[in-house]
Amino acid sequence: MEVLMTSVKDELLYKIQNKTAKLGVVGLGYVGLPLAVEKAKAGFTVMGFDIQPQKVSMVNEGKNYIGDIVDDDLKKLVKEKKISATSDFSFVTDMDTIAICVPTPLDKYKQPDLSYVRNSAEEISKYLHTGMLVVLESTTYPGTTEEIIKPILESSGLKCGEDFFLAFSPERVDPGNAYYKTNNTPKVVGGCTKECTEIAAELYRSVLNGDVIEVSSPSVAEMEKILENTFRNVNIALVNEMSILCSKMGINIWETIDAAKSKPYGYMAFYPGPGIGGHCIPLDPMYLSWKAKEYDFHTKLIETSSEINDFMPEFIVERMMKILNDHKKTLNGAKVLMLGVAYKNDIDDYRESPALKVMENLINSGADLLINDPYIKRFSHKGKTYNTVSWEDYIDKADIVLITTGHKVYPMEEIVNRSKLVFDTRNATKAVKTGRKKIFVL
Repeated sequence: MEVLMTSVKDELLYKIQNKTAKLGVVGLGYVGLPLAVEKAKAGFTVMGFDIQPQKVSMVNEGKNYIGDIVDDDLKKLVKEKKISATSDFSFVTDMDTIAICVPTPLDKYKQPDLSYVRNSAEEISKYLHTGMLVVLESTTYPGTTEEIIKPILESSGLKCGEDFFLAFSPERVDPGNAYYKTNNTPKVVGGCTKECTEIAAELYRSVLNGDVIEVSSPSVAEMEKILENTFRNVNIALVNEMSILCSKMGINIWETIDAAKSKPYGYMAFYPGPGIGGHCIPLDPMYLSWKAKEYDFHTKLIETSSEINDFMPEFIVERMMKILNDHKKTLNGAKVLMLGVAYKNDIDDYRESPALKVMENLINSGADLLINDPYIKRFSHKGKTYNTVSWEDYIDKADIVLITTGHKVYPMEEIVNRSKLVFDTRNATKAVKTGRKKIFVL
């Protein structure tokens, strides 16, 4: 009688293809929880791991805290026991695959802080077993997967590509995007070996509807994500610099951009603002700049673009000073109503939001500042907690209204009509027909 021998790789592929593989997700934030939900919706049993007890409790109670997830989807999946959460990493031993979706911030010196990634890898290594797939999704510099994650996991005594499989697949979450979500955004996958890539790609094809693009190594996948966000960072810096020049020349930057984007080729529209925010664009290029120094290479364009974007909150306050001065008022003591804390429209995410830096500069300049954001009732910044107010209660008393986030729920016609002066950094008042003389745009 012939005995059929199956390899470790074939066994894991079989589990993925028939949806019996148990999938783990480490980090239940803006990236991890939507990914966990999509995996569970695809028919897999999913366990989320997070060191924050509040997130674990909310997931297990079916309470959603991420804007891009449909509340009823999470409730249904929890009720069906397709998704659960824990802070106990010993349950990793029961998983067939693990996705690492933890933060990768910069420290105060703007150097990569990989402590969350390292800690996650070390916890996983304690329970790593033969036949497991580990995928790093956290954005980081090229080399992280093979230079940091792989040695930590191999300290378990298991060998990558033979006993377990390791890949990098960058998250591409765009909070608030009306069309592209986790499920339909193309996924890039690069494994440490051909087998690692094949298994990781098969997993994502079993979960997502978007294309899965296989690349030759984790480093290519890591660099790809950095390139995406460096491209955006540099182009935003270009248009921010143009907006400063246009302001000095008395030219409307928004009208200029509208005219330029009429060209059907060779131009892609980017828009100015009070700076850049979110977890990706302000941070990712600095990861690459830091890594480049290892090769004695100075990334001049990246560093210059970051300097320009970092200057925008300061420019906003300088411009506001001039607007008030032209109306015989000073910023010191002026009643300022700032509309928007979130880093982009129609979301509650204020990570790295430029509005926070604008807020700091206004307070330091002596402004009597009140803040509104319909999506954020309370927020913390540098150890202090701030409460937002109702704009309707204070707009008539404000000397100037500053629009730092162009939420669509803001009734701009009413806001302009009730304001003494409006400084619009997002072109949110573009459609307003009345009161144009008291509107000043970036």
